[in-house]
Amino acid sequence: MKTVLLSIKPEFAEKIFDGTKKYEFRKSIFKNSDVQKVIVYASSPVQKVIGEFSIVDILNDDIETIWKKTALQSGITHDFYLSYFANKEKAYAIKIGKTTRYKKARALSDFNLSFAPQSFAYLS
Repeated sequence: MKTVLLSIKPEFAEKIFDGTKKYEFRKSIFKNSDVQKVIVYASSPVQKVIGEFSIVDILNDDIETIWKKTALQSGITHDFYLSYFANKEKAYAIKIGKTTRYKKARALSDFNLSFAPQSFAYLS
């Protein structure tokens, strides 16, 4: 099973683990289609790995179609969504499956990483 580590803003990472955000939006997606699990790195100011989730599906379509399919479980506002995808034609939405919040946040070094990826990093 392929795994990636995603950098996610802390406010959105929290929404993933409290169940109010069921989709993680991305401007680009992994080339490897075998990715089934995401390790969540909460970016600054937290800067820790706080949990993981399984991937149910990855939606890929034009921006407005993706919003119509995900809006009720997006965990974000339409304005934020539109500003995030400004000047883009396509959107990706990772449908979040089972989540596991770690009891103790972990360091990137626990995953053999010395710095946080801008978007994501494959883990072995």
